[in-house]
Amino acid sequence: MSGAGSPAHDKLDGTGLKVVIVAGTWHEQITNGMIAGAHRILDPSGAEVTEVRVPGSFELPVVAKAALDAGADAVVALGVIIRGGTPHFEYVSSAATDGLTRVALDTGKPVGFGVLTLDDEQQGLDRAGLPGSKEDKGEEAASAALATAITLRALRR
Repeated sequence: MSGAGSPAHDKLDGTGLKVVIVAGTWHEQITNGMIAGAHRILDPSGAEVTEVRVPGSFELPVVAKAALDAGADAVVALGVIIRGGTPHFEYVSSAATDGLTRVALDTGKPVGFGVLTLDDEQQGLDRAGLPGSKEDKGEEAASAALATAITLRALRR
């Protein structure tokens, strides 16, 4: 795992922006850690933040699109997919990744990608922004979504 080269998470001014965190319910400890990380970026930014939970990562794209269509300026998509002994991992990972990419392109609005694709639970705990974690993927996804929404707002003025 490498967080080397990741950008600094400077305080961003999200005043006037609406951001929805859409998070799966699988692997609750990891997901809740990432949600807390997203809030560490979004709450001080001044953005209006809403949380929506979905059953799993497969459902992230459709709910992300609904949130953006309903007026959100950005979505932070958070999910956890852990490899098992069947091809299910590849199908769900691909569907979530491709779906979220399509949502961003179709809506012209940012989707912060915080879907962890893992070989085991420990990799998720290391990335969840929990005490002792090496990385905070919730914080990273929120920072990317918010920074992109700010950039798009400036370009569209």
